[in-house]
Amino acid sequence: MLSGINEFGRLKRVAMRRPADAFVGDAKIDAEWKDLNYHTRPDMTKAVAEHQRFADIIRSVGADILYLPPAKELTMDALYVRDAAAVCPRGVILANMGKKQRAGEPAIHGTYFAETQIPVIGAIQGDGKLEGGDLIWLDEKTVAIGRTYRTNDEGIRQFKQLVGPDVHVEVAVMPHYKGQSDVFHLMSVISPLDKDLQLVYSPLMPIPFREWLLARGQKLVEVPDSEFASMGCNVLAIAPREVVMVQGNPETKARMEAAGCKVHVIEADAISVPGEGGPTCLTRPLERV
Repeated sequence: MLSGINEFGRLKRVAMRRPADAFVGDAKIDAEWKDLNYHTRPDMTKAVAEHQRFADIIRSVGADILYLPPAKELTMDALYVRDAAAVCPRGVILANMGKKQRAGEPAIHGTYFAETQIPVIGAIQGDGKLEGGDLIWLDEKTVAIGRTYRTNDEGIRQFKQLVGPDVHVEVAVMPHYKGQSDVFHLMSVISPLDKDLQLVYSPLMPIPFREWLLARGQKLVEVPDSEFASMGCNVLAIAPREVVMVQGNPETKARMEAAGCKVHVIEADAISVPGEGGPTCLTRPLERV
């Protein structure tokens, strides 16, 4: 069993992967970054330093970091560990990646979790596709899932079967936006800040999903248009109303602070900007308190 299944509690255990085990070195970066649709070539030295500073902030709230292992079949995208697995109160559910280059990641996660006595209750299989960036737990009985190009109907069906009938699954059918080659998850447009507070980019939110959040009494902090592309909406809660965001989004930062949040800002020119993987993408929270 895993405790504190939500996206806003104080982090207790979180999985990450070091740049040295994902990017590996200059030769691998040169071989992969264009094929993986990165905007720019990441700098390895900067990536190591940025990732370490990010990890230090996570440890500051008392969280234990479990570092996922390297493997020859992993690509640079393995740095963004959230997508290869999801969690539920009974344990980990391994994903089935919508991006074909990442197909090997879930099994490596599963082996590691089994070795560290973290329960793995199942995996999305066959034609089902599901990535962790499309899932948001509001509480232990309520989860939202984005129906995207990375998470399909069959993946959602299998997920519902694994979590069981006691969990309400709210499906948010996401827009086409930039198309199949783009990384566009549910968490591209929403990041929980507290049990009743969400950071959102409303222009790309499905109307029924936004209305559902408001009907549940959620308050929304809006990301301005000018800061969506710079990952202003990709914010990791490390404790209630204490969050980490990437630099370059001052208005979003000010709006979160006005809502009572403590905001840590990280430099992420190598670990986030090239592959569009912000603080949420770089972590797989396992337990919160």
